[in-house]
Amino acid sequence: HRVVEEKADRVLYVTDAGQSLHFTQVFDAARRAGLAPEKTSLEHVPFGLVLGEDGKKFKTRSGDTVRLADLLDEAVRIAKEDVLARQDADANPADSSSAEDVDALAQSVGISAVKYADLSMNRNSNYKFSYKKMLALQGNTAPYMLYAYARIRGIERKALASGVDTSAADLDHPLLLGTAEERSLAMHIARLPEVLDEVEADLLPHKLCDYAFELSGKFNQFYEACPVLKAPSDEVRASRTGLCEVTANALALVLRILGIPTLEKL
Repeated sequence: HRVVEEKADRVLYVTDAGQSLHFTQVFDAARRAGLAPEKTSLEHVPFGLVLGEDGKKFKTRSGDTVRLADLLDEAVRIAKEDVLARQDADANPADSSSAEDVDALAQSVGISAVKYADLSMNRNSNYKFSYKKMLALQGNTAPYMLYAYARIRGIERKALASGVDTSAADLDHPLLLGTAEERSLAMHIARLPEVLDEVEADLLPHKLCDYAFELSGKFNQFYEACPVLKAPSDEVRASRTGLCEVTANALALVLRILGIPTLEKL
């Protein structure tokens, strides 16, 4: 059907690694039967097992298979606890969100954390499932990426409030890469098309996660070393604000490809 009716030139079958032999035989049979011409790529995309923190196959305490809905609900519950705890510790009550906003935020962060944790691992390897690690605000996690994005947007809002043009696409404000941190960040952003080509070829989405994590790290280095709002001149301020915009766009694109919605504020 996929070859004859849908005219597919590349067919991907995503299952656990235990079915590798099965698909090798199916593909070989399809070739011999003339059902799949040589020009059509038939590919098994295997993935490893999800293990509990004890290193054994992930199951409930009773030994049953964990339902995805229950797993996501628990991630959302923990994310909500974290959001509320941070609000309680916030010195500025005006920054607190409504109950509806907290629920929406927890839903987004919790589900994104599970998605990202799965995609950030080499799909060929087994990995240990840990709510604590996937919901951490540090490291290669969805919350870290979402906070990095929200931080950049917060910088841009402050820039706009002070009258700085944040349009990175404005050719009247070219990027001035005068420091090592600015150049390192810009060069990493420029690698995105290359990384996307690699991911499309080898079907390893963890490379996108690694790219995003490194992008966030390079942005932090840039922001610590290069004042944006207090830049030495209007031209440098516009350039650095534009670099923030380009970084945010690159990070948003990667997260969107991974199926993770960005948040303007956290």
